[in-house]
Amino acid sequence: MTVYGAINRDVDVVVVGAGQAGLSAAYHLRRRGFAPYDGFAVLDADPAPGGAWSHRSPSLRMATVHGFHDLPDFELPAPDPAASARDVVPGYFAAYEARHGLPVVRPVRVRAVRSLDDGRLRVETDRGDWTARALINATGTWTRPFLPHYPGHFAGRQLHYADYRGPRTFTGRRVVVVGGGASAVQVLSEVAEVAETVWVTRTPPVYHDGPFTPEYGRAVVAKVEERVRQGLPVRSVVSVTGLGPSVAYKRAEELGALDRRPMFDRLTEHGVAWGHRELPVDAIIWATGFRPEIAHLAPLGLRGPGGGIRMDGTRAAVDRRIHLVGYGPSASTIGANRAGRTAANEIARLLEVCGSANIAGSRLAADDASGTVDPAFTRWPSSSMSSSATLSRLGTMVR
Repeated sequence: MTVYGAINRDVDVVVVGAGQAGLSAAYHLRRRGFAPYDGFAVLDADPAPGGAWSHRSPSLRMATVHGFHDLPDFELPAPDPAASARDVVPGYFAAYEARHGLPVVRPVRVRAVRSLDDGRLRVETDRGDWTARALINATGTWTRPFLPHYPGHFAGRQLHYADYRGPRTFTGRRVVVVGGGASAVQVLSEVAEVAETVWVTRTPPVYHDGPFTPEYGRAVVAKVEERVRQGLPVRSVVSVTGLGPSVAYKRAEELGALDRRPMFDRLTEHGVAWGHRELPVDAIIWATGFRPEIAHLAPLGLRGPGGGIRMDGTRAAVDRRIHLVGYGPSASTIGANRAGRTAANEIARLLEVCGSANIAGSRLAADDASGTVDPAFTRWPSSSMSSSATLSRLGTMVR
């Protein structure tokens, strides 16, 4: 239930972002006894639940999602494989927020985080400032699509995967798809149905034919984790898992769309070119990945000489108040869940030592029937409903 009133802007912990990692962290904070709106709050830039999933192409179906793991203590009912992921997952997130009474305040965009003289943090937003003793950053990467620079100018259509909305507008065209990851394969599996596609990658794609066993997963995460320990710019987990036999991969293979070419040298007015050989094309789709959205943390001086933030687990090595989840080795749905738990547990220990007044004595705080939410800061079209009612809205999308 939502009770309107004044929001307490001085909390123990601010979580920035309400995607998979942010919701996992919020769940574990509440289990550790942090009181909603007094002990912690989640600030989310979007007007409704869903995180990056609400911005994905409507053509992305649950059958072609590159892996999804349930949030803790609430299983996603088996979805219709043909259902749009941008409908199913946001509906599930909305139900999760309601089920666990998570204090998500939206839409609030965090602009900067600064350290105060008394050891607290000031979280500056477009809707006023907050203060906190610790912060969990869960802003993901979707808002920072990466577009590599190549010389020349192309007069045709160019777009990043973040702006891709399905294959229909490419019917009858010749389309270059750039990138060697799962996003590129998804685009190829769809666009090759209606157009001529040309797949180009900077390096040969990495394939993984065997099963994704726990041992293989740990080895993959270790490669990414080593980079963040050294303070190097992060690589995504997906970038080192390799392309496996997914539904999208098999369909792209059936369509003959996986005949990879090396990266072109330059753009031309009407296409792309390798040396003196030019290929006229109508459009270029850049499935070239994303970078972490962490510019708001710049005032804290977390970046090291290697260009990245040196990490110790989920904690910024130079500031134990700051945890990053859904970052580096935890940038996957299962990794985000684990990172959320780790960050919440470490912050709880830190603040208990410091004598927090907003951690309840019990391990699991009672349901908050008197939480206060300012209507100027919240739009919860689904969170005000029960979790079962929210899931029922998914209709035929959930079997």
